[in-house]
Amino acid sequence: MQETTNNYEIATLAGGCFWCVESDLEKVEGILDVVSGYSGGHVENPTYEQVSSGNSGHLEVVQVRFDPTKVSYEDVLRVFMKHHDPTDPGGSFNDRGEQYTSAIFYHGEGQKKVAVDVLQEIDGSGVFEQPLATKLIPFEKFYRAEEYHQDYYKKNPVRYNWYRFLSGRDSFVEEHWGNKEEFRQPALEVDGYKRPEDAKLREILTPLQFKVVREDGTEPAFNNEFWDNHREGIYVDIVSGEPLFSSRDKFDSGTGWPSFTQPIEGQGVVEKEDRSFFMTRIEVRSRKADSHLGHVFDDGPQPTGLRYCINSAALRFIPLEELESEGYAEYRKLFK
Repeated sequence: MQETTNNYEIATLAGGCFWCVESDLEKVEGILDVVSGYSGGHVENPTYEQVSSGNSGHLEVVQVRFDPTKVSYEDVLRVFMKHHDPTDPGGSFNDRGEQYTSAIFYHGEGQKKVAVDVLQEIDGSGVFEQPLATKLIPFEKFYRAEEYHQDYYKKNPVRYNWYRFLSGRDSFVEEHWGNKEEFRQPALEVDGYKRPEDAKLREILTPLQFKVVREDGTEPAFNNEFWDNHREGIYVDIVSGEPLFSSRDKFDSGTGWPSFTQPIEGQGVVEKEDRSFFMTRIEVRSRKADSHLGHVFDDGPQPTGLRYCINSAALRFIPLEELESEGYAEYRKLFK
């Protein structure tokens, strides 16, 4: 690919496990898509087994397609550099070997110059005690990884979050970048779904609803509004109205809380590690309003094997027959 094609540009980056790099970069406004793959080696069309063994010479990389009118190549690099350990010459966290090291594969001299400037700035900033080990490599070829690696964090959210938590990646990022305002990731737009200030929420929500969505509370099992609701429709965030779950994915888990096999259209929520109450779980929050919803477990039915255990107090139910009048007409297609 060329450095600039039509209205987008391409960046190719290596930061250890490509599942994690893909997940982080896809959340940045202006990035159109991120594909996991391999670059920099000597084997044509390498397999994951060849790359992970270290024998092919390739690095795990992501290829990023972004809109330069919304996010610059420099900003893409800054987000990338913030979300991995660029000082480790022997691998990345638990993944060891050259194939997991940090690198920027530059597409042209323009990208090379920007990359040099960003690396020099970070290296001299004092963020890291060790010097940067990120390599600058001229881009040659990119090989798309096997399909099961693409969007792994969406296809296997529980397994992905466990892997990420155990790797130490997020704690490393927080330790080194948590208070560095100039390198913070660009914020996502809320697409019209907004969260009122807490003072206003206290006026419009019940005490239980506020406790759940803003104070990470839990409602009683079998004594909540939707645990045994069997009507067709969608469930939206009670704070912002953003669509979260569909009745087509709801099932009776026997737990006394509404349970779903997946978020609506696979993208309605954010998952985070929760280490409260002397245990480690995966918390579920709404993507736009950041409302606490519940937790996800890996003991659900097929097709996902997951159980999104959600508080009714965090939800508002929109019946199928009211989708149009409530402004959710586009979701009627889920029920055809």
